[in-house]
Amino acid sequence: MESVDLCPCGTGITYAECCQQVHRFHAKANTAEALMRARYSAFVKKEIDFLYHTFHPSTRRFQNKQAIGQWAVENKWMQLHILKSTLHTVEFEAHYLDAQMQVQVHHEKSTFKKQGDLWYYVEGTVKY
Repeated sequence: MESVDLCPCGTGITYAECCQQVHRFHAKANTAEALMRARYSAFVKKEIDFLYHTFHPSTRRFQNKQAIGQWAVENKWMQLHILKSTLHTVEFEAHYLDAQMQVQVHHEKSTFKKQGDLWYYVEGTVKY
């Protein structure tokens, strides 16, 4: 029996039918939430270039691709919960095991902006 690779973002469909499409073709993310889900899946799948290039052009120069990659690799991403989604914001919890194998929850309200046909991540406010 063939193993089904469900998408890490939690939609219940396969990665190939879901976030992999966005990882290959950024324009396939037709909402802020779709881009947020694809960015989470990119952490799981170590798609560092995708993460870097989906930062909004006005904030991308402040990002460190190596640091993004390190955070993606040193943690084991377990689950994504979308708490609230609007046109330009997504509040979520990303559950992961850190390098010391301790369960952590990254709770953030992210802001997205559409430029042309593409959605971009602008910034996030960490919630405690």
